[in-house]
Amino acid sequence: MSQIEENNIYPTTRQALMCVIICQYLSNFYREIQLFRFSDKIGNVFILAGDELQILVFRDGTWRFVNET
Repeated sequence: MSQIEENNIYPTTRQALMCVIICQYLSNFYREIQLFRFSDKIGNVFILAGDELQILVFRDGTWRFVNET
């Protein structure tokens, strides 16, 4: 029986703090958070607020809006 090796990535402290700050801002402006997803493969957080506001939070705590093209 072989054991599957897990190489999961976990959020950094800076990233986690920025996610809380962003979610607080969204809440202050009455924006519903539809989706909050952490990728354990690449380490980014994706936040979907309302129907169209998309935010990507990187491991270093920086973030940007995601544009659909």
